Amino acid sequence: MVLPAETEERVKRRALSVCQEHLRKVLDLTRKVPQMIECFIKNDKARAKQIYNEIRMGEEDVDNARRLVSRELAEIGAILLSREDFLRFTNLAGEIADFSEGIAFRILEIMEHNWDVPTGIKKDLLKLSEASLETVLKLRETMMVLAYGSEKAMEKASEVESAERVVDELYRTLEIKLLNSKLEIPALILLRDILQLLEDSADKAEDAADAARVLSFIM
Repeated sequence: MVLPAETEERVKRRALSVCQEHLRKVLDLTRKVPQMIECFIKNDKARAKQIYNEIRMGEEDVDNARRLVSRELAEIGAILLSREDFLRFTNLAGEIADFSEGIAFRILEIMEHNWDVPTGIKKDLLKLSEASLETVLKLRETMMVLAYGSEKAMEKASEVESAERVVDELYRTLEIKLLNSKLEIPALILLRDILQLLEDSADKAEDAADAARVLSFIM
């Protein structure tokens, strides 16, 4: 059966809406990572544990939102030929939430074991986390303008790429600083993991921005 054009437009908006809501929850979670690192700087274990628990609960919200996207796309069915593109975007964005939980867990472990980490490294870590968050903020902006045409979305997606390059530079500088430090081996390993997860978050935001570019052509 041939459906009216307005029906296809309506289901596109419906699919976009649930994807945007999922990304909003991912962003809420990502915002907590710099907060966690601020606790690390202040050695505020009680607050760090509280934020970690909030991240764990937020991860459940993200998973529920992802399942909602899957259900909505299943209900929409064959009306929306591009539903796989929406699903790909959501899966990519969802990985950022997983990385955030991994970062918070490792920070808490370092704090619990009282491993000594220089304040300078902690502050550089905060800068890296804020830069990584910026890529997700730019990704959110990209998704918010999808309904306004591909040109605007392409422009915003390029801002995600620019933000990711900043993360890359900070990551490389801090990695060398870590390797030249006299940190205890367990702390060094966990900190390198944290660095990698922050970079992975930015890379995943860039991949999601590429997926958003594809979506912009069908909106």
